[in-house]
Amino acid sequence: MLGHEIDVAGVGGTLTANGLALAAARAALSTALREEDFAVAIPLAERFTTGVSEVIEKHGLPWNVQRLGCRAEYWFCPPPRNGADAAAAVDEDLEGFLHLWSLNRGVLLTPFHNMALFSPHHSEADVDRHTEVFADAVAALVG
Repeated sequence: MLGHEIDVAGVGGTLTANGLALAAARAALSTALREEDFAVAIPLAERFTTGVSEVIEKHGLPWNVQRLGCRAEYWFCPPPRNGADAAAAVDEDLEGFLHLWSLNRGVLLTPFHNMALFSPHHSEADVDRHTEVFADAVAALVG
């Protein structure tokens, strides 16, 4: 089958460690993942987490939001304790609703989970817009 013969994984494969690939990775990393980038991105993720958490608490939902560095993600369940709990908690209909609701209002979530990955190119206004859209979606769901 042709699909198995083509490496589309992005990172990995025979030529990943060649000189050109390493030089490209080094050049990219010299302008990304810097302390000054994290100094902007982490507070944005904290703001996102706070906003989502306030909406969840306002409506008394058993959902949660988690943050690790400049990554934040919300789940439609209490915090899962393991991978099996996390897999069992996936609600594809609810995720699909929230993604479409958000997209129709100018907010694009990552195509997997309900995750936001922040960079220095984001702003507080971006985070606040998500919180507003998320709050409206939750109000529509519970209303």
